[in-house]
Amino acid sequence: MNALWITLTLLTAGFVGWPVTALVFRLARTIDDRQDAGAGVADLANDPAADVTVDPVVTTGAARTSSATSGTAGTSAPAAGSGAVSVSSVRILRGGAIIGVLERLAVCLAILVGEPVAIAYVVAIKGLGRFAELKETPVAAERFIIGTLTSLLWAAGVAALAKVLLLG
Repeated sequence: MNALWITLTLLTAGFVGWPVTALVFRLARTIDDRQDAGAGVADLANDPAADVTVDPVVTTGAARTSSATSGTAGTSAPAAGSGAVSVSSVRILRGGAIIGVLERLAVCLAILVGEPVAIAYVVAIKGLGRFAELKETPVAAERFIIGTLTSLLWAAGVAALAKVLLLG
């Protein structure tokens, strides 16, 4: 019977945590949009719950900014001599949803087996893996922190609740 409860706990932590994290991203985006509305900043990402975070890349005239260093989608450049300003979106934190599920599974499992120190390894591996991207893009750093904290709290809460109420 414990195997069933452990399986259900892992599934709840891993997969129900996805919409919970999306909800927190949506809440954070709503707060940011309210602040940006006062400053007159345009909305560049239509779906805050998607596995895509965008960072604007602005090009003017014949100048062109490339995102080849990040290995993500390219940018669009205006016609030469037009003097127009073009804003393009660069995809950052690719694979974040899948990494989040794996992170929640690892955290939940660490708590269930009584090895909470493993959570530090999960956070360290995740941070080191994203370090270059986080250093270059403030939007990515903010999304990384929000997503990581939400995932950790959800997984730890589900695991602790299951351990106390179901496996105790």
